[in-house]
Amino acid sequence: MSMLDSGERDHFVIIGGGLAAASAAEGVRDAGFTGRVSIIAGEAEYPYIRPPLSKEYLIGSAQRSSIFVHDDGWYEEHDIRVLRGQAATGLSIEAHSLTLGGGGVVGFDKLLFATGARSRRFPGPGAQLAGVHYLRTVGESEALAAALAPGGRRVVIIGSGWIGLETASAARGYGNDVTVLGREAVPLQYAIGPEIGMVFDALHRANGVDLRNSSSVVAIEGSDGVATGVRMEDGELIPADVVVVGIGSLPNAELAETAGLTVENGIVVDEGFRSSHPDVYAAGDVANVFHPVIARSLRVEHWATARDAGLAAGGSMAGRRVEYMKIPYFYTDQFDLGMEYSGYGILMNGAELVLRGDLEKREFLAFWLREDRVVAGMNVNVWDVNETVQALIRDEVQVDAARLADPAVPLDSLLSGVPGGAGVTA
Repeated sequence: MSMLDSGERDHFVIIGGGLAAASAAEGVRDAGFTGRVSIIAGEAEYPYIRPPLSKEYLIGSAQRSSIFVHDDGWYEEHDIRVLRGQAATGLSIEAHSLTLGGGGVVGFDKLLFATGARSRRFPGPGAQLAGVHYLRTVGESEALAAALAPGGRRVVIIGSGWIGLETASAARGYGNDVTVLGREAVPLQYAIGPEIGMVFDALHRANGVDLRNSSSVVAIEGSDGVATGVRMEDGELIPADVVVVGIGSLPNAELAETAGLTVENGIVVDEGFRSSHPDVYAAGDVANVFHPVIARSLRVEHWATARDAGLAAGGSMAGRRVEYMKIPYFYTDQFDLGMEYSGYGILMNGAELVLRGDLEKREFLAFWLREDRVVAGMNVNVWDVNETVQALIRDEVQVDAARLADPAVPLDSLLSGVPGGAGVTA
């Protein structure tokens, strides 16, 4: 072993440079572990949070310092070593050793994967042209902001999911012409269904976005190595000064798979974040976690899951009994629309959609019901209700759809099934 892992105390190693990694280190210490803790961060940064990269930081309303999970001194105060710019390139579970890109070797007693996910690359010609942007890292966010900030540019976004639409909002805010090309008939159709997807469709059109649904891109074209347009399947060329690709992501699970761990849509772990090897754990975007509430495994790419699961996984590494039951949560900000979502997306397909409020004004709640129980809920420009929405899901309350849809019925009264009374309305 190299000097990287010298010492007599037990050594817990966390691979990753995001929120899940930092939270796992915090969870290890909160659970009372006094041994050595190392974070192997592939980027040159201290662990940071990703949602602002497509929201506040991208539009320039947040300082760079706001994206970091902890200030630099926190790690020293908690005796946590952060190896920045050190990519993990090899893993021997049998030898309990991790090889780094620079040739160093780190030994561990327990290991946690918090390696996250990466942007899915455009599969056609032109993907490597200058002027083609992805949005996953702080460097990519800064490069995209620099490309958008001058304004007056032609921005073409491939993909009408969350990243695509948030980027479109930011690009319009900078004063650019924006075209969004989506494969689905409605933006976000796969994520939240066509009816709610149409709310986002109308929002973007009202704000000047040229939104083209059911479209198919075959190539990104360029001149002198620089992207100049996007070629459609029907032959049309859409001119572009900036091209943004937002077509999903892939879990960074190759190292785990090569080492022999069970990988199926991410690293498979139980409710305590234990992988197929008892000394190896996983949390965050890369982990396919068993949720005992729904008796299914889920891989969730949201910041709240990275935070909560990271803390829980760190506690589990340190010997704390953990049965992870947090409900997935995320949020978005686009133009004048703010939204929070809680629930189990895997249960939304085929569920009954119940709406409360005004879709046209974009002030409403949406609920997805299975067997009269809420499995997911969303509040759009309606605030201070998310805790109640989560309680409806968590407590598996049987609700009447008509009362759930009635803004005159206080939402929290549905928790006990008691009509009337004081509560949150929307």
